[in-house]
Amino acid sequence: MAAIAFFAAISASPVLAQTAKPAATPGTTAPAQTGNMPETKIALVDTDEFLNEKTGITRLVTAAKKVEGEFQPRRGELQTLQQQIQKATDDLAKVINVQSQAVSQQQQDKIDQMKKDYQRKGEDAQAAYQKRLQEMLGPVYDEIGKALDGFAKSHGITLILDVTKIQGIVSASESLDITKPFINEFNSKNPATASLNP
Repeated sequence: MAAIAFFAAISASPVLAQTAKPAATPGTTAPAQTGNMPETKIALVDTDEFLNEKTGITRLVTAAKKVEGEFQPRRGELQTLQQQIQKATDDLAKVINVQSQAVSQQQQDKIDQMKKDYQRKGEDAQAAYQKRLQEMLGPVYDEIGKALDGFAKSHGITLILDVTKIQGIVSASESLDITKPFINEFNSKNPATASLNP
């Protein structure tokens, strides 16, 4: 939302710059603005770093690893099925010219059924994985959001931009990046041993 306002302000500035301004009369100056301009402190955060195994947010990394572990058996089952499909396809290719068309068609039908099973199981596993990931990581991300808000307030930051979501940032000073200090503060206040069972 803040990024939209940021880009809207940038895109509006050329339009405002092109608006005709009344010519100033020689010897007169524009009146000074007396309104207080709000002080703004902008910071950048790289939320992809939150899942970095070595330097990321420990609770988030732990939750993600737990989900990965839960789905490892399904991943193995899918890999085995894929290998069986490949073997059956290779075997059929070796004998297709020396066996009857009816036998070849039966083998091809079996391969097609295996492919359908593989696709269905893969889609089911992906849907279950995404659901479980949301169940496990969602509450942690909620905590991270609240902590990031608190971090911003305690450090006088008025706007935090996520560099992973904004493509317009070409270069920025490292002093604007709050990723590491935020991760360190979050990890110190929220140990990885806290409950992860939603």
